[in-house]
Order: sequence, then C-alpha cells, then structure tokens
Amino acid sequence: MTILDKIIERKKEEVAGAKSRISLDRLKHTAFFGRKTHSLKESIKNKSGIIAEFKRQSPSKGIINNSVEPLEVVSAYENFGASGISILTDHDFFGGNLNDIVSVRNDINIPILRKDFMIDEYQFYEAKSIGADVILLIASCLSPAQVEEFTDLSHELNMEVLLEIHTEDELKHCNSKIDLVGINNRNLKDFKVDLQHSVQLKNQLPKEVLSVAESGIYNLEDFQFLKEKGFDGFLMGEYFMKNTNPAKAFEDFSVQI
Repeated sequence: MTILDKIIERKKEEVAGAKSRISLDRLKHTAFFGRKTHSLKESIKNKSGIIAEFKRQSPSKGIINNSVEPLEVVSAYENFGASGISILTDHDFFGGNLNDIVSVRNDINIPILRKDFMIDEYQFYEAKSIGADVILLIASCLSPAQVEEFTDLSHELNMEVLLEIHTEDELKHCNSKIDLVGINNRNLKDFKVDLQHSVQLKNQLPKEVLSVAESGIYNLEDFQFLKEKGFDGFLMGEYFMKNTNPAKAFEDFSVQI
C-alpha cells in the first residue's frame, strides 16, 4: 500500500466522521458560504503566478515548520505579490486543519486554494463553508467521471478547480470545464522529482489551458526553467516554509523574479 493509498483510506474515515458531526444544511448556513469568491485564473494572469503554500509537514519531509501561524505567513504572501494562497487542510499527514483557512479568510483578498484529498461531495460544501475559492482535484485519486462531477459541483458553488496530474495516462482526466491543470513535479507514489517530465506533460495540454507547476521547485533556477518552458503558475510551499521566517523568504524570492 502506497502513502497515497493510506491517505485515501484515512480520508474516507475522516469524511464519515465530519458528516456525523456537521450536516450539509449547517455548512450552507455558515458565514462564508455566500461570499463572492476570487478567481485564481485571473489572479495568475495579472500577478506573479505564484501560488504560495502554507504547509506544516508532509509524509516525505516530516515536520517542515510548525512554529508559525497561518496569518503571519499568508499575509506576507499576499503583500509581496502572490497570485494565490494554498493551504493544506489534511491533519493526519500534513498537520493542517480547516481553521487554517477560516482564521485568515477575512484578512486575505486573493484566492485561497483548499489543498486536500477530495473524494466526497461533502468536502466541497465544507470547502465553501470555510471560505475557499479553489479546489484541488488529484487525478490519481479519482476517475475521469468523478473529476467532471466534482468540477460541476465546484462551479455550482462558485469555486474554481485545479486538476493535478502526474502521468501521461492522467491526461484523460482533463476536460474542457477544468479551470487550471497542475502538473506535479513530484511523483506521489515514490516522491521523486522530475521537472523535465512535467514539461513533457505540459506540452501535451491544449495551448489555451492555464498550467501550474506543482511541488519540487527548490530554487530560483527551477522557477525560471519552468517559466521559460511556458508554465503560467507555480505552486510553491516547502521552499518558503522550510525557513524559520517563511514570510521573509517569500519577500526575498519575490524581488528576484
């Protein structure tokens, strides 16, 4: 069983527990459910293209940074030109929680991506209720039919979709309704990083599709390489979060690009 398999099994238990505690009707009556959402597509076109991530830990790296608060970090991301914010809400494997989005939503005026393993429609209402603007769909966790179904649901809730792929076979998960396609430079099964593999996949996407390079961007050279290859967006987390002061790390990076 791979790490991804373990995460999905645990996620099923987690969602079942959430359903028993908070009903869909209750989610629909939360303060953020009716708010107007921000467009990540438009923000990527008009700003740096960086989707800067708040992430405490990961299965491959262990603890990355668990000593900073979300608002302290993501407000700097916004102030220094990020196109969007990615916040991990998975608890068991990434150390996140739903309140990491709730606690910053009123102070942040750029799109927030709920980054989690989305396998059940309940999670989309949950995402809307905490103030998310964008949903991550991971192709390796879903069928093409599920991707289309969850994209339709996201759009009904006025949220955009970032579809993450890693293999050529997962290109079949793409459809015309998807807002952005992310290509994970890191294989979720063995965690190896291969930027050239991502470029090859990007070249098979329709030209009009906004593409996002995800994970494994470790320095300015990686960023510039991917930008030169035509990527529109860049989801970066560990590069900033591994620093004692992620806010300053993002500020320093932003003046170089």
